[in-house]
Amino acid sequence: MAIAADITAGTWTIDNSHSEVGFSVRHAGISKVRGRFSDVEGTLVVGEDVADSTLEAVVQIDSVDTGDANRDGHLKGEDFFDAEKFPTMTFAGRDLKGSGSEFTLVGDLTIRGNTQPIELDVEFHGTAVDPFGTTRAGFEATAVISRKEFGLTWNAALEAGGVLVGDKVTIVLDLSFVKAD
Repeated sequence: MAIAADITAGTWTIDNSHSEVGFSVRHAGISKVRGRFSDVEGTLVVGEDVADSTLEAVVQIDSVDTGDANRDGHLKGEDFFDAEKFPTMTFAGRDLKGSGSEFTLVGDLTIRGNTQPIELDVEFHGTAVDPFGTTRAGFEATAVISRKEFGLTWNAALEAGGVLVGDKVTIVLDLSFVKAD
């Protein structure tokens, strides 16, 4: 895996306080519910060679926040993420398609013990040194997944037809990495 030329070889870690792991899903067929996970850790190791680069990230399920405590509790429960049994969601990047500032990152996403390949459309926003001397790199990535493929199958039928929770979930990542070495 190789990243855009602007990012130097070495280890980069996700700056959780300047990053967001968000999602949205259709609710009752007429609106969207949006949420985020506030506890994410990840490491990007950029190698001198394409094959020497890796990306691994871990999201704590208990950090889900949709702005509604009851809904968050339901999401953490057995009907959805089952956070007690599966406390984390993980992603391992394994290949890139394309190059430059826009590319596709192919990797394995694991939710509820189910691992599926996904493709993230990534936009690299470049690197910068902040006023404190920290080198940063910024990325935005999106993907659409089927929640059913990950064992998230709970739903309720609507009186007028259809279901309460849509199958397609849009993932939006806004990630800031800091150079560790």
